[in-house]
Amino acid sequence: MKTTTYSRRTFLRRCGAGAAAISIVPARVLGRGGWVAPSERITIGCIGLGSQGQGNMRNFIAQPDVEIVALCDVERGREGFAKGLHAAVVTARQQYEKTGRPVSDQQFAVYHDFRELLARPDIDAVSIATPDHWHGIITVAAARAGKDIYCEKPLTNSIPEGRAVVDAVARYGRVLQTGSHERSNDTCRFAWELVRNGRIGTLREVEVRLPTSEPHHQRIRAATGPVRPSEPPETLDYEFWLGPAPWHPYLEETTHFGWRFVMSTGGGEMTDRGAHVLDLVQFIHNNDTQMPVELRAAGRRAASPLYDAFMDFEFEFRYADGVRVHGRSEGDRGLKLIGTRGWIFIQIHGGRLQADPPSLLRERILPHEEHTERSPGHHRNFLDCVRSRRKPVAHEWIGYRTATICHLLNASMELGGRPLRWDAEHERIVGDSEADRWIRRPLRAPWTI
Repeated sequence: MKTTTYSRRTFLRRCGAGAAAISIVPARVLGRGGWVAPSERITIGCIGLGSQGQGNMRNFIAQPDVEIVALCDVERGREGFAKGLHAAVVTARQQYEKTGRPVSDQQFAVYHDFRELLARPDIDAVSIATPDHWHGIITVAAARAGKDIYCEKPLTNSIPEGRAVVDAVARYGRVLQTGSHERSNDTCRFAWELVRNGRIGTLREVEVRLPTSEPHHQRIRAATGPVRPSEPPETLDYEFWLGPAPWHPYLEETTHFGWRFVMSTGGGEMTDRGAHVLDLVQFIHNNDTQMPVELRAAGRRAASPLYDAFMDFEFEFRYADGVRVHGRSEGDRGLKLIGTRGWIFIQIHGGRLQADPPSLLRERILPHEEHTERSPGHHRNFLDCVRSRRKPVAHEWIGYRTATICHLLNASMELGGRPLRWDAEHERIVGDSEADRWIRRPLRAPWTI
């Protein structure tokens, strides 16, 4: 961790106070009034301040050893608008007040360009919650700048970008946590222990449910046009928002939330909540170091000129040990782990468990059996690892492999549902040059990774 190590004397001098004026030094400088001493704080800059970005910011502010010092977004925001810099400053101040550590607006430096934030030597870590198409570029730049990284899932919007992130984290010795927070639920980790210790017998298959029937899905389905591009609001730098994505005219519907269902900026439900569910498949099948060997998916897009992600789909993939995963876009969101002597269902979000027989959920894992480390919470786990330099529960390789599965399933749907064979060692699709080209989507100049 690259925490600033100013002495108390240095802090007093910077605050304009000498040794004779200690009584007027703010409590936050002295580590009093609920504040951790400056030399012990982890300073964080937040990049991307929509709903998820502000949620992560609030979670970090709740930690007593964190100080948010910088906020960055290409949307300035405005009064009554819930996203962007204006709303984030208000939210941050309110959250600090709730913790009993009130601050002024001046605590938060605001930036339009993430590169300016990354250039600050006093920032230890960044939280990245931009649209998916920016994840890879900003994460690699953050690692190069010596920052530890909390990046939302999916870790990147393409497979090559994911590998670039893995390489950058290793090269610059950084800590990265993917925002796959379901991994930190105690219930999900208990399910791992039940499966790993044979309580459902031998795991044979996993059923995945990713329903696309919520109100926002219905809005996507109902958006049949006509398409009417307009001028972006003055508060939004739309060209910067697009960044590495192919250029298209500004549409409000596909910018602030709907980008998730445009394949150049997101990946539909497969990379939205699918990244949570498929991440747990990887975790509980104990394959965080492996990948499926065969995948197939078929899907149907919404009848909309605005969105091109797949809204109705079914898929299947197989691991080398024979375990098969089946999924479809309906049912309760989650995954059902089916063994030779029973099953466990994990609901997403929250991790509520069901089982057959129900007595499985009353099982006790004995001391000599396999245990998985419990997480103190996803954001807290990241901060603890910033201090210890250990790997977090959803480190870069985990985020990369889960996102790769999502992208391969989308690729199969794009190519009419044909099966794909994945060579994990060489990170390529075997015997299908068209599919292999599809997963290597170029970035729009001048952006590179």
